[in-house]
Amino acid sequence: MTTVVLADDEALLRKALAALLPLEGDITVLAEAEDGETAVEATIRHRPDVLVIDLEMPGVDGLGAVAAIRRVQPDQVILMLTRHAKPGVLRKALKLGVQGFVSKSAEPAHIASVVATLHGGRRWIDPDVSASAVVDDCPLTDRELDVLRETGEGYSAAAIAGRLRLAEGTVRNYLSSAMQKTQTRTRHDAARYAREHDWL
Repeated sequence: MTTVVLADDEALLRKALAALLPLEGDITVLAEAEDGETAVEATIRHRPDVLVIDLEMPGVDGLGAVAAIRRVQPDQVILMLTRHAKPGVLRKALKLGVQGFVSKSAEPAHIASVVATLHGGRRWIDPDVSASAVVDDCPLTDRELDVLRETGEGYSAAAIAGRLRLAEGTVRNYLSSAMQKTQTRTRHDAARYAREHDWL
């Protein structure tokens, strides 16, 4: 028997999965959540074997919810449902320790079998999800992305240097390089460009 919490803001899909997953596998749905905040509460309260969570939700999205859950339950097994996994998003999810990715268009039987796979300690990434994520067109290095992320939060070069424990000159070099690669005129434009392309 595998216990799950289902989190998806699309009520029709969530209700369908809640009804069909127990028919497809030895699965008990402990709770449903319609947004990220409720997903965090339900997962911490019920401690399911597997959390099945949608990537895109209003308010706190799937990644935000996973980050919050990880702080309380670092070993929580997580299956993420996604329509289109962009490279930056997939990278973030993997860094957060998400063990599985399945397309939202997958059959309930497939989702049930992936839940069993993850519960058995293995990982799973649907081929169509991994294919879209492999096409990573981001020319920026991880460090350049770090400084752009801080820039997007409104920090100055000096403040970024302090926060990332880098020399201010190094931060300026990263920003300059990022502006060059994104063909933008200011660091704020570069940060905006990176966000629009889902690199951050």
